[in-house]
Amino acid sequence: MAKPALIAVDDEPEVLRSVERDLRRKYGSTYRILRAESGAAALDAARQLKARDETVALYLADQRMPAMSGIEFLTQATKVFPQAKKVLLTAYADTTAAIAAINEVRLDYYLLKPWDPPETNLYPVLDDLLDDWRANFRMPYEGLKVIGYRFSPQSHAIKDFLGRNSFPYEWTDIAGREDDPAIRKTLDRAGRDVKFPIVIFPDGTILQKPEPADLGARLGLNTRTGNSFYDLVIVGGGPAGLAAAVYGASEGLRTSIIEAEAPGGQAGMSSRIENYLGFPSGLSGGDLARRASMQARRFGVDFIHPMEAVGIRVEDPYRFVKLADGSEIGCHALLISTGLAWRKLDVPGVDRLQGVGVYYGAALTEAILCQNEEVFVVGGANSAGQAAVHFSQYASKVSMIVRAESLVKSMSKYLIDQIEAIPNIQVLPFTEVAEALGREQLECLRLRNSRTGEEWIAPASGLFIFIGASPKTEWLEGIIPMDERGFLLSGPFLPRAENSHQPLNWTLDRDPFLLETCIPGVFVAGDVRHGSIKRVASSVGEGSISVQMIHQHLAHLSGAPAETAASAARATSVT
Repeated sequence: MAKPALIAVDDEPEVLRSVERDLRRKYGSTYRILRAESGAAALDAARQLKARDETVALYLADQRMPAMSGIEFLTQATKVFPQAKKVLLTAYADTTAAIAAINEVRLDYYLLKPWDPPETNLYPVLDDLLDDWRANFRMPYEGLKVIGYRFSPQSHAIKDFLGRNSFPYEWTDIAGREDDPAIRKTLDRAGRDVKFPIVIFPDGTILQKPEPADLGARLGLNTRTGNSFYDLVIVGGGPAGLAAAVYGASEGLRTSIIEAEAPGGQAGMSSRIENYLGFPSGLSGGDLARRASMQARRFGVDFIHPMEAVGIRVEDPYRFVKLADGSEIGCHALLISTGLAWRKLDVPGVDRLQGVGVYYGAALTEAILCQNEEVFVVGGANSAGQAAVHFSQYASKVSMIVRAESLVKSMSKYLIDQIEAIPNIQVLPFTEVAEALGREQLECLRLRNSRTGEEWIAPASGLFIFIGASPKTEWLEGIIPMDERGFLLSGPFLPRAENSHQPLNWTLDRDPFLLETCIPGVFVAGDVRHGSIKRVASSVGEGSISVQMIHQHLAHLSGAPAETAASAARATSVT
């Protein structure tokens, strides 16, 4: 495939030459650099690329062009290459228009002129945007392929695993296509009695109905560690765990993350996060997880996934994590940031049809398969709202099933405004699912009005459940105190004996730190902690500050001042 193009548009020849020069110097070896002196000329160039099955990675357009403004150009250019990144060049007086364009055309960034020096004011911005584009753009390739049945729990599990771990793949639903010559040829290579789904690798290797762990190992994921001991082991690779890994490893701690599924946790499944500081255009949970994982790896963090932690063992002064494969990893300090799992919807038919039309989360995996279908989203919080907005791009109709009278008390206003502006989303207040119906897959729902008791049947090809979540702490029962809902207690929340300020079974002469559990050196951060604020930014904050407490704990073990221990760690940090 030809190199992707970067198209620069400006009606001032001198400025356009400067833009082209800077783009070519940095990106000329990887991208085609095209320039145009008007929006119309740039649109014509984009359409020609489209006709030749080539692609555009980024548009860079000046706002003040007489015949067609930059925003007007980007509005039309997006229709030609929807995935291309959009950057607006503006003067200081145009910043209001640029900010408005963030919502109007989903502008990715605006740059104030002049941008000199480009090494500081241009290249870092474009590097970030082009990294995002490459991560999400599916170029024609002979890469990983998955063949199976859409309404199959096993097929869904494989697609979800690949998607959440950022492995691009081509999906083929075999239903009704068993006699297709191309598919038949592939199946003949797989042998008799093919077990679906099958995964086909670029070298022609075929795995039949693989387990995610086996598939991960084949794809190069590190399901085992070469080291048996670390300064810091983190169980759970969501925002809190990833933040702790970045800060811990950057300050010299030998750090490992154990993750049962994929980096990013529940936040990584979010189709869009628009209120995270520093990203005015928003970003997907997958993008956030990918960025954070890359950052952690840069500092030398070892990722072990997919791998499940099943227990903790204490052998002072060390802590050991027991893994599902029977092995153990030791550490000086342990951070638990296992996050939450979707709460089950306990109504008839849901369990039986899970994976064949009924899903928990899964908006990113299944949305594209819901073209021109009617789907239902259960829930009234931000995760449900983000999913509904995402599904609206594919489904003909999205119905939100909400038990309350409205979304006002449970959802951020920016999301409510978006939902109200999208014509194919409807909100059904005072409504609940009474039953999921279907023989081999979901066919319809029996819904109930909670005020009147009225029931009715609604055809449905997909039911996506976002009704809150429960902590993943079953593996810690009897080891670390929890509240009645399973959230881990730490610091001031730890149970204490009557008339005693010390927590029960506490063994040190200091008080536990804010995020420390009843076991010295075992910390908890993020959504799994009792009293936490269930927001991505809060989890990132907790993961970050936990590292300072870990340094203090390590200093206490060594008898050195915390500042000295932290300085020593930083002196050996990976740079």
